[in-house]
Amino acid sequence: MADSPPVTSPFVEATPAARYAAFAELAKAGPVQRVTLFTGVPVWLITGYAEAREALAHPDIIKGKGGDGPHRDAVPAELAAAMDHHLLGADPPDHTRLRRLVSAAFTRRRIDGLEPEIRRIVDGLLDDVSAAGEHGAPVDLLAAFCSRLPLTVISELLGVPADRRHDFQEWTAVAINGSVHPAETFIAAATSLIDYTRELIAQKRVDPSDDLISGLVAARADGDRLSEDELTSMLFLLLVAGYETTVHLISGGTRALLIHPDQLDLVRAEPDRLPAVVEELLRFHSPAQVAIPSRTAAPVRIGGVTIPAGEVVLPALLAANRDPRQFPEPERLDVTRQPASHLAFGHGIHHCLGAPLARLEARIALGALIDRFPKLRLAVPPEELTLQASLLINGLTALPVVVA
Repeated sequence: MADSPPVTSPFVEATPAARYAAFAELAKAGPVQRVTLFTGVPVWLITGYAEAREALAHPDIIKGKGGDGPHRDAVPAELAAAMDHHLLGADPPDHTRLRRLVSAAFTRRRIDGLEPEIRRIVDGLLDDVSAAGEHGAPVDLLAAFCSRLPLTVISELLGVPADRRHDFQEWTAVAINGSVHPAETFIAAATSLIDYTRELIAQKRVDPSDDLISGLVAARADGDRLSEDELTSMLFLLLVAGYETTVHLISGGTRALLIHPDQLDLVRAEPDRLPAVVEELLRFHSPAQVAIPSRTAAPVRIGGVTIPAGEVVLPALLAANRDPRQFPEPERLDVTRQPASHLAFGHGIHHCLGAPLARLEARIALGALIDRFPKLRLAVPPEELTLQASLLINGLTALPVVVA
């Protein structure tokens, strides 16, 4: 095993074509490789579909007690505790307990009940897009629609008042991409986010309502309840994971359809396909590039490679969802593709709890966007669209379009 594994650069490639090509080139060397991330951290990167699926459910690949997030040598212990006690950072039996408590509040009834509100929000935002795009003026759909929708929905779900949502968005944007920001910038944003979630929790204890924070505060199972750090950590996870990934599912999905007009025409002609379309967009675009890092509790053999104990393992969801051994012609967008067996929401016990909400938002947003703007098209050549540098998120920096 090499002491200094090669640095891998897919995460900082500036365009979608270059990033996908870099992952594909990396995968050619094998489905399991030891590499050094752009952050300087050596990891075992898993690019194969079958291998990533196995790793995500392997009992000896564990989360431990957190500590693999950005700048953890500099993050104060109190702040780390307030961010790390959530589902994605826990193993059984702690994970089992947390999932039971959180599921009691994050119910399908609560998610399904949001559909009329999501449709109302979408219609209002598209009114703004229509006004901004009159007479062929270009509109940044990422800023005007794709970012604002999930922010508004998650704020409604959590009970965040409208006058605090801009701050909320700024803190979250830094927190999700902490590895590309200086330590002091990340710590300041994370501190502000945690401090604000504590304010919300205190308010909901005094004056509960029909929102998710009130539900989490009230959640009980066998006499158990969430601790203060568990509450702030779960809210931190929902804000960071539930907001940013949905933004880039909608924006990346829109880009994918616009650069594949034959597929867009199919969706326009058969809007009932939208649930399946969302699944193919999740596979094709993969808004989460990797799963949250894990560690080997014992030597693990995957894909013919033995990973020693104590090593960081990073399943590359984006690469796995384009593995030609699993998906014929993986670089081709095919909204009729069956079955939809992607790993965009993970696999195993850490499969994303918020997946139903992300799917609901994407289905409503894309359906309304396509219906409202039959002339929707990119305002720039596709190769001019750029991606943000990020370990976790596969996200555009802007999505300029023409709607009229």
